[in-house]
Amino acid sequence: MLVTAYLAIIVLLALCVGLELTARRLVPPQSTPTAAANPAFRRFQSVFLRAYLLALWADWLQGPYLYKLYRHYSFLESQIAILYVCGLASCILFAPFSGWLPQVLGRRQSCLLFCLSYSACCLTKLSTDYFVLILGRILGGLSTSLLTTTFEAWYVHRHVDIHDFPKEWIPSTFTKAATWNHGLAVGAGLVSNLLAEWLHLGPVAPFLLAVPCLVCCGWVVLTDWGKEEAEDGAQEDKQKLPFGTPNGGVSRLSARARFSRSCHDGLRCLLSDRRVMLLGGVQALFESVLYIFVFLWTPVLDPHGPPLGIVFSCLMAASMAGSLLYRVATSTRYHLQPGHVLCLAVLMAFFSLFMLTFSTAPGQPRPHESFLAFLLLELACGLYFPAVSFLQGRVIPEEKRASVMAWFRLPLHLLACLGLLALHGEISGTGGGEEGNGTRRMFGGCAVMMLAALMAVVSLFTLGRNDTDLRLEGTRDEGEMD
Repeated sequence: MLVTAYLAIIVLLALCVGLELTARRLVPPQSTPTAAANPAFRRFQSVFLRAYLLALWADWLQGPYLYKLYRHYSFLESQIAILYVCGLASCILFAPFSGWLPQVLGRRQSCLLFCLSYSACCLTKLSTDYFVLILGRILGGLSTSLLTTTFEAWYVHRHVDIHDFPKEWIPSTFTKAATWNHGLAVGAGLVSNLLAEWLHLGPVAPFLLAVPCLVCCGWVVLTDWGKEEAEDGAQEDKQKLPFGTPNGGVSRLSARARFSRSCHDGLRCLLSDRRVMLLGGVQALFESVLYIFVFLWTPVLDPHGPPLGIVFSCLMAASMAGSLLYRVATSTRYHLQPGHVLCLAVLMAFFSLFMLTFSTAPGQPRPHESFLAFLLLELACGLYFPAVSFLQGRVIPEEKRASVMAWFRLPLHLLACLGLLALHGEISGTGGGEEGNGTRRMFGGCAVMMLAALMAVVSLFTLGRNDTDLRLEGTRDEGEMD
């Protein structure tokens, strides 16, 4: 497995370079010339990306060796499953509040809270006490919820309401962030492997490295973002007043009323549009399987001695290749629609999970086949996320998107929690060498869930066959002539 991992990362990185060059040749740049030539916008974009990319880098550093760290502390697989469940449960608990906190604390202060809570989460990894580690997982759930909402909220608010830049320029910033995000994920695996295995600092080292990165992120938010806000502080302060004041602050009652109305509107949108319901079902099933996969890939491969950081980089490189393939496939040369790509991604994920039910058989594991199946699953992820993001942008109204997405995430995390609890029951209820059988059954259950997701995708595709909202603009006419 050692040689396989190093060969795989070389091949995958070469593939990504080739696909990037092809995509640049086929797909025009996303940013408009006006945005690229505007120095005020480029300066504002740079200020945001410096902090946001540091936050993403710190997050990715914690991916490769989390399970390995718990095993290093001699916890059983069933105990580790409970730790992961605590993290997912805290995501469920804090997800609604992550959208409400910026209204109370302010957007910049919520980003500082993220840096503080995630640093505390990383520092708990120094302890071998089980309950301290549970507290760390709870803090990790809060931090993840904040990362996915508060940074974007700060940027969009200042982009539109303060600087009055065109809304059409917003995607150029997040496209650039997504491009960097893939590279950061691959690099995080390599750096984690360097610290944990090459320098023999142990699996806790990447978590300790994440702390100064979070401190730097907090410093950028405190200083650079503070200077950015100081230029029009009166306007920003007015946005942050939490309770009823005579100068336009928001009362506690109105904040709660807005939160309740937002949840109600999101649920009504979800239940009234069958396209939204089907898309939510696909997301809940597909992404809950990914959470279970995040738990299972290390115990499947680690007994065979691969460098976990390099394996993690391989998985992230496969995901990067998938996103680049999406850009190529939906270009004007190949004319594939996002709905077709989504169907292909779910089918690939189902096939990879089906492979894993055979390659993880107790007593006769086939790690090379499991590794290949994991790479195929990550390739499917790279195709899935841009396709589902495009469809969400078309079927969910922009003003209700945040609340609808919150409802999407609820069954997603619940399914992942139930899956890990089922695995915990399988392991703790058996003795001897039956752990592998529980893992194999879990992959079988994930394959069934992915098959259900495939049926939902087919139903969505059938329902929207003549729906121009679900098609790329450049290929609508061709699709209607078929």
